[in-house]
Amino acid sequence: MEPTPQRPPAPPSPNGDPPSTKPVAGRPRPSGTFLFMLLVLALVLGIMYFHQGAEPRSRITYGVFREQLRAGNIERVEVQGEVLRGEFVEPPPDPQREADDGEAAKLHKHFATTLPSGDVLGSPLDEELLERLGDRYKAVPPTDGTMWFFGANILIVVLLFAALWFMFRRARDQVLGGGLMSGFSKSPARRYESDDRRVTFADVAGLQGVKHDLEEVVEFLKNPKKFQRLGGRVPKGILLMGPPGTGKTLLGRAVAGEAGVPFFSITGSEFIQMFVGVGASRVRDMFATAKQNAPSILFIDEIDAVGRHRGAGLGGGNDEREQTLNQILSEMDGFTQSESVIVMAATNRPDVLDPALLRPGRFDRHITVDRPNLPGRLAIFKVHTRDLPLGDDVDLQRLAAGTVGLTGADIRNLVNEAALWASRSDQQWVSMADFDYARDKVLMGAKREEVLSDREKRMTAYHESGHALLAWLTPGGDRVHKVSIIPRGRSLGATQLLPDEDRLHIAETELKQRLLFLLGGRVAEKMVFDELSAGAEDDLKKATQIARRMVTHWGMSDRLGPVAFRDGDEHPFLGREMAEPRRFSEHTARVIDEEVVRILREASELAERMLTEHRAQLDQLAGALVESETLDLEEIEELIGPATCR
Repeated sequence: MEPTPQRPPAPPSPNGDPPSTKPVAGRPRPSGTFLFMLLVLALVLGIMYFHQGAEPRSRITYGVFREQLRAGNIERVEVQGEVLRGEFVEPPPDPQREADDGEAAKLHKHFATTLPSGDVLGSPLDEELLERLGDRYKAVPPTDGTMWFFGANILIVVLLFAALWFMFRRARDQVLGGGLMSGFSKSPARRYESDDRRVTFADVAGLQGVKHDLEEVVEFLKNPKKFQRLGGRVPKGILLMGPPGTGKTLLGRAVAGEAGVPFFSITGSEFIQMFVGVGASRVRDMFATAKQNAPSILFIDEIDAVGRHRGAGLGGGNDEREQTLNQILSEMDGFTQSESVIVMAATNRPDVLDPALLRPGRFDRHITVDRPNLPGRLAIFKVHTRDLPLGDDVDLQRLAAGTVGLTGADIRNLVNEAALWASRSDQQWVSMADFDYARDKVLMGAKREEVLSDREKRMTAYHESGHALLAWLTPGGDRVHKVSIIPRGRSLGATQLLPDEDRLHIAETELKQRLLFLLGGRVAEKMVFDELSAGAEDDLKKATQIARRMVTHWGMSDRLGPVAFRDGDEHPFLGREMAEPRRFSEHTARVIDEEVVRILREASELAERMLTEHRAQLDQLAGALVESETLDLEEIEELIGPATCR
């Protein structure tokens, strides 16, 4: 068998962009779907042809037939069972229909009628009728359609099984290039086209260290001899790790725009299908395509969908996802030194990935894409506001300082909300007030239409005043930015804190201050109204989580000492932790619960003492909130003086 000649690769474009992989126009090959539709069309046309070829026939009563027979207007008849068909010499008038001129319309030349029971032609009762007909009478034995009926049913079943067999065979076959299911086992990876909107590292604000590592990979693909002369080898795999919204996918698109080599992107969930083996075949096809276009880059987004720990699922280890992962591992090991194919992957759950996927030789380089710091947020604001008409009062430095903890996606959403709000108000530019509105909407949620009663309003005001006053009086804590009792999102009020600086480390004192702030609203309600409400549910949940982590993860309990106690339910969806026994006794679990309660009770008692000591300031804040519903930093300073946290 002679080898199939290969098409020569397309030459690069004059501007240095990679050649496109769009299909070349040629003689089309008819697919299975086209042939099936052609067969259905032929069947419909055949039915219409035979239906139109049949002569029109009038349906008459048996009495009309006898009258026409006596009048000698019957040309011939044919009897089959109880059905009599015949032909008139001249079509008689139809008394039930009228023509356009008002006269009776005529029947068709051919007619049919039903013989009454007991009056079948050929019996002694019809001798007179048979004598009148003479040689114009013809008897036809009735046909038995049972065999035709069973034959048609068997043919339909055979055709159905043949169609199913054809579909499954095409889905299983990996080498066929056409047909009804031709692309089922092919890789759905999308190739980056140079004529699309090009994204480069200039569009990625901040993340200087991350871009430096990726620029090294891009430079290797452009000039591999520079690194190979000293024995350097390009990493086989690069894993981008970080929280959602930090720009991992954007970095992959930027690499595509900078590299100038074929770039294929796919998500981890696109490998998994209901048919066993399809994911592995797609992996083989994707890596084969990348090797044919080497040097090239493969980008797998959300790789945790397919790369989780093997043997950790509740359904066992022999499933489609693990077969796909095994194929990825074997393909990444199969690269030779001459194949410049780099696999880039992104995930926000590196803790669930299989260790075999993370080892050197597969993903050699792990790059953490974390939330941006102050300079990074400022650069992101500049990127997203470069096309906006900004007002003279807009201070991007202040906005960057007031958005600690936000990711690049959050900042982009904030800028978009500010632009939408300014457009809704028919403004010519986006002002600082629009950005403040957008920040409140992003951080605290959109306003709700509920109207609080007087008692609910006062209780919410004291609740939020308790939060704000304790944060105001605690030295070294985060500053209060705004207090509001306007219902937003799922809460009836909110106290917004803004840290003065980025923090990568937190101490025990700061954690206790956080607990004091969280329990202040509940304590204030109890002091003023002598009862508790359900409004402190979220505060208690967050405070309990912090206290339990202080005891079980960070060793901040003198009674338990420097020991970490894992609860075993951090990732129950894996199935791995659910099967592991708890690594501490029931007595230790009881001590953990007692320590958590102690820490929370101490924070609650301290909050009660501080609010009792500053009861007048608490009443002032609550009264001002009931009246104006929202207080900012300057208004709070006018009421109760400068903050101790500064």
